[in-house]
Amino acid sequence: MHLIIIVAFNNQGIPEFERIFIGGDLNGHVGKTSGGYERVHGGYGFGERNAAGEAILEFAMAYDLAIANTYFIKREEHLVTFKSGSNRSQIDFFLTRRLEKSICKDCKVIPGESLTTQHRLMVLDVRIKKWKRKKRGINYTRIRWWNLKNEKLAKFRDKLKNEGK
Repeated sequence: MHLIIIVAFNNQGIPEFERIFIGGDLNGHVGKTSGGYERVHGGYGFGERNAAGEAILEFAMAYDLAIANTYFIKREEHLVTFKSGSNRSQIDFFLTRRLEKSICKDCKVIPGESLTTQHRLMVLDVRIKKWKRKKRGINYTRIRWWNLKNEKLAKFRDKLKNEGK
């Protein structure tokens, strides 16, 4: 899965104004603490870091992404994304641009819901501003050309001739 994401970043040339949200089962453990990855790990993960987790963190560092799951203080049941018997881990993650992590309001696992028998539903709440159109600075009066007939047309011609002198 890592190669697919890297290829997409290198080849697509995603503009800065575009929002990026990558979510998926990345099969790595990024760990409970940030431990040297403070730029991309918020310090509120779950479990112990492994080699695949290191690869996820390195990928996030290389592309200036943040792991959204790790920036919110949660109870253990809202962090665990994979549960099988007595084994529990956090292997599903949301990544977003590091500089835009402030638009992420919340990221949690819904404890009662499950996608499959082992994976649990994870939700990322984001705040996206609706852009308003800028109004024109100068208001021009509209000329109703369809009204310029007969007398009104003659008045308009006279007015233009007089202003031109």
